Amino acid sequence: MKLYRIPNTDIDVSPLCLGTMLFGNPIGRKDAVSMIHWALDNGINFIDTADIYEGYDRQAGSAGGVAEEFIGKALKGCRGNAIVTSKVGNSIGNSEYQGRGLGRKHILHQIDASLHRLQTDYIDFYELHVADSDTSLDESIGVMAELIKLGKIRYWGFSNFNADEIARIIAICNKNQWPRPVIAQPSYSWLNQSAEAGYLPVCRDNKIAVTPYRSLESELLTGKYHRENPLPDGSRASENPEWLTIEKDVFEQLETFECEARRAGLAPAQYAVRWLLDQPGVSSVVVGAKRINQLENLLGGCR
Repeated sequence: MKLYRIPNTDIDVSPLCLGTMLFGNPIGRKDAVSMIHWALDNGINFIDTADIYEGYDRQAGSAGGVAEEFIGKALKGCRGNAIVTSKVGNSIGNSEYQGRGLGRKHILHQIDASLHRLQTDYIDFYELHVADSDTSLDESIGVMAELIKLGKIRYWGFSNFNADEIARIIAICNKNQWPRPVIAQPSYSWLNQSAEAGYLPVCRDNKIAVTPYRSLESELLTGKYHRENPLPDGSRASENPEWLTIEKDVFEQLETFECEARRAGLAPAQYAVRWLLDQPGVSSVVVGAKRINQLENLLGGCR
């Protein structure tokens, strides 16, 4: 599989990035490890996670960390074969520690916790997961610069920010001569193109690689869901309706999408990936899968 260079780095990543949000439940440790090994053996070298990921068990303020633990187990002895992204900022809590946000104290605590779970001494890309109105961007960015100096992270980026916040991030980095962000992870798909209004242009202008999540819109773009049909067994909507609410008016859009996929000669999920990879500035697409055969199918969408 052809790899793509993340601008302003020495890192090459695969066009597919293995998302691990479902690691924990419904994907157990054994299956998660097998999936990661299969991905590495088949050219997918990019893995995305976050300190909060634990699958369907995730609740606001729960402990998280399960996905990172599974990745650490899978990469033991082969850490150098993978590029790993993790993220910080959401609420975390257990009997030993509770915290949230992008303040210095919380980030320093969470990077060490993530490194411990991942069984590594560095993370390739560390991202600010969500904006934090209670903390100045100067403080958050200053900590990322500090972590780079310490060797705990190689590069940094962000996920759920708006265009104005991204512009402020760049200005702060320039003012303080801090390392600029090199990677961004917006919610972006054929079905949700809102990032095109401001997020994507500011990233392209500043040579920040875009690696979209929700690329399949929680399975809506896989071809599983059709008007008047019952929910498929094993689908996300049937397993955990809180994670996927299907509005009736979406079916007309899905029918248009599937027509485009047929014209392109691709399965719907493959076309969802291909469509994103064809957008300017997109370097890799984060995809989630519950089974290896689903991940294998998605390879058909790579350009």
